[in-house]
Amino acid sequence: MFSILNANQIEVIADNFYANEKAGFGELVGNVLIKKGKSDTLKANRVKIYFDNNRQPYKYEAIDDAKFAILLNGKNYNGSGNLLTYEPKTQIYTLKGNAFLHEIDSDKKVFGDEIIVDQLKGIYNVKSKNKEPVKFIFQVDER
Repeated sequence: MFSILNANQIEVIADNFYANEKAGFGELVGNVLIKKGKSDTLKANRVKIYFDNNRQPYKYEAIDDAKFAILLNGKNYNGSGNLLTYEPKTQIYTLKGNAFLHEIDSDKKVFGDEIIVDQLKGIYNVKSKNKEPVKFIFQVDER
């Protein structure tokens, strides 16, 4: 088990861990589970964590069956994709390949090839490839 301490404690569990301090990255492989605080979790088969000169993580890349649960702006989300990238300083989440995002409380669902969530700006950008449509599912309250 490998732990990184930041403003919030981050707990990282995996079958294998490799770090290259000179290159500034670590790689976790097999049954990777990352927990931050009480609400945020990330699961994947492989995760790369990139560190700055102060050994603070500036980018996470979850590769191969990435699944997550997060609290964004007071709302609970879960999602998945072939590749999930998170940049803590800019608070940008990017899902690529079979991207799916679900706002649990309202049951809103978004599907596409790429979903970008800019938490600081409150911007969601959903893209598709090969002229395939993006897909939204949400409930309408008719009164």
